[in-house]
Amino acid sequence: MFKKIGNAVKWIGDHFKGLLFLLILLIVFMPTAEAPLKKANLQEIKLFGPIISAEKILKQIEEAKKDSNIKGVLLNVNSPGGAVPPSIEISYAIRDLQKSKPVIAYASGIMASGSYYSSIYAQQIIANPGAIVGSIGVIMESADIEDLMRKIGVKPQIVKEGTYKEAGTFTRQWTPQERAELERLTKDTYDLFVSDVAKARKLDINDSKRYADAHIFLAARAKEVGLVDTVGTITQAKEALQKAAKVTKPIWKKKDKLESFMEELTSKAVMELQSYFYGLKAVL
Repeated sequence: MFKKIGNAVKWIGDHFKGLLFLLILLIVFMPTAEAPLKKANLQEIKLFGPIISAEKILKQIEEAKKDSNIKGVLLNVNSPGGAVPPSIEISYAIRDLQKSKPVIAYASGIMASGSYYSSIYAQQIIANPGAIVGSIGVIMESADIEDLMRKIGVKPQIVKEGTYKEAGTFTRQWTPQERAELERLTKDTYDLFVSDVAKARKLDINDSKRYADAHIFLAARAKEVGLVDTVGTITQAKEALQKAAKVTKPIWKKKDKLESFMEELTSKAVMELQSYFYGLKAVL
């Protein structure tokens, strides 16, 4: 019996890729129970996991903008933030989309740092009662492994032009001039972040220590300081979007089967990565 089980396991291992391919084909071509008769009028865009690139989200935003049938967009956010440029790209794209159709941002888990930046220009920000919101701050970090390199006998050799070209190196301790340069860069980025938040959320920039300064809030406290508008559930967020979009019979845009399958396949891995990135590697 054990031999038969072993043979079966071996066969599955040998043919795993083929089985996976057949499964994908089955999902893609499997007929649906009932084809929708009407075109979708609402769309959900998910911003999940660390923000490394904005390309995928920007494509969805652009598609929603161009589709006259889509009357409103729900930005579902569960992200610890990430790199500065893609966070700003998403933020400004949402601002542009908001000019033509309503956008409701929903904090389903974490809406912090770069992912909060991405959401600020939505018409409303609604947060799950257990959501973590805020962390309006900037971090820049690098290890100093000079002592380790000395112990193992590694000596760096560098040719450079420009006083600050090596600023941020991990091969030695930063000079006071390099640290000052990096601190200025970090402050400039932070000031831009705070300025955009204050403008988008109509907050007093002179009171930024209250709602920014890298504070992390639970949803109710985030509402108190003005970072979110409502504490509620995903159902309430969808209802708010329907009202804002003046949609009486909501039809949500469906993703194609292959995309949905791959998204489901990778969602657990993304959430695992999120726990690593949050507070450690994110720049915003």
